[in-house]
Amino acid sequence: MYMIKDMPKYERPRERLMAYGASSLNTFELLAILLRVGTKHQSVIDVSKNFVHQISSLNDLKDMTVQEMIKIPGIGPTKAVTIMAALELGKRVLDQHIDKEQITSPKLVYDLLGHELKDLKQEVLMVLYLDLKTNLIAKKEVFRGSLNQSLVHPREIFKYAVKYSAYQMILVHNHPSGDPKPSKQDILLTEMIEKAGDMLQIHLLDHVIIGQNNYCSVNAYREK
Repeated sequence: MYMIKDMPKYERPRERLMAYGASSLNTFELLAILLRVGTKHQSVIDVSKNFVHQISSLNDLKDMTVQEMIKIPGIGPTKAVTIMAALELGKRVLDQHIDKEQITSPKLVYDLLGHELKDLKQEVLMVLYLDLKTNLIAKKEVFRGSLNQSLVHPREIFKYAVKYSAYQMILVHNHPSGDPKPSKQDILLTEMIEKAGDMLQIHLLDHVIIGQNNYCSVNAYREK
């Protein structure tokens, strides 16, 4: 078993991070720093490598639960909770950085939420709540499941608009198939929310659908 203490100092993950920065490390080395120690029969490097090999991509991590992680050899509850905390912290840092931007185009919507929605295996409807100048006030998940206008109630969407004193908003949801072309249900949902927004004087700017590596604006689609 090859322990970190047996490695030359210039090869150890912590020392390399301090000398060259976090971007110089492999994924398993970053994970090894979080996990700190291995097990009786595996070094932390071996545990980390095995963990990385057990997932098909890093995107899988955001959907994993503590119960799923502890099924991987060498990962106990403490290590699983540490990984979950690191993921959530990274997500919050990214969200806080982007939240300061104006949302003035479907491309910016994709930049904001593409990483979060594109790989999900079920449809998720989120709403971006904006002020008069299209500055982002808040983003909220309002529905998860098969999306259609009979299941999504405007009340859930507009209660947050009122709470945040939003002037306008943008609907955003994903297509697990990867194809962002709007369905008939997507267009009907857009029209329903538009009508409700007109009554409340809260303008629906657009409805952006996110695919695997692309996106589509319902407004632009309807104008074709």
